[in-house]
Amino acid sequence: MKLLFLGTGAADYSEKHRECSGYRRNSSALVDGTLLIDPGPCVLEALKTFGVDISKIRYMICTHAHKDHYHEATVAFLQKAGVQLIAFADGESQMLGDYTVTALPGNHSIHVQHFIVDDGTSKLFYALDSAWLLYEEIQEIKAHGIDFAVLDGTIGFVRGDYRVFEHCSMDMIIAMRQSLAPFVKRVCVSHMARTLHTDHPTLAQEMEKHGVETAFDGWIAEF
Repeated sequence: MKLLFLGTGAADYSEKHRECSGYRRNSSALVDGTLLIDPGPCVLEALKTFGVDISKIRYMICTHAHKDHYHEATVAFLQKAGVQLIAFADGESQMLGDYTVTALPGNHSIHVQHFIVDDGTSKLFYALDSAWLLYEEIQEIKAHGIDFAVLDGTIGFVRGDYRVFEHCSMDMIIAMRQSLAPFVKRVCVSHMARTLHTDHPTLAQEMEKHGVETAFDGWIAEF
């Protein structure tokens, strides 16, 4: 499986920050060029920038309704291009082409779903946005194993931020990485807030010490 990160930033990034050093688009990802996760406001520009053939995208799924993850104009454009928007009930699994996709409830300020994407060979766990993972999610991870997990890294190493109740800090990521080690082969962070993080090289170097990879716009993770 190949996962292209179209964007890796939190909601405090916008077009006005495009010329700033370390710019990140709002978080979104594309599985094998065919399955889009989160049709946010930066997706169409990112698809063009990274040379993605839109005609090959067949499905889009959405973690939640916050505007940096779901953008009506993006959805409308992709639907016109023939991309199907697929909704899930919590705990539901559906076959989307070659993938079995399962939606699990997450821990956020509004209803959010995290996805396990299984192509029969490898498994992706995509968990944006969220604070601590819920027990139901851990049970699924333990039962099936995960090759590559994408976790919410909004808060960085800042302590005392109120958003810790709906997003993760790096301390939380490190703790979860340790606990998930028997069941998850690789963990990376995405959804970094502009105002709560250092530059990417500094963050990536620090997280590497803890066995956590740091996503960036345009990165293709293969697993």
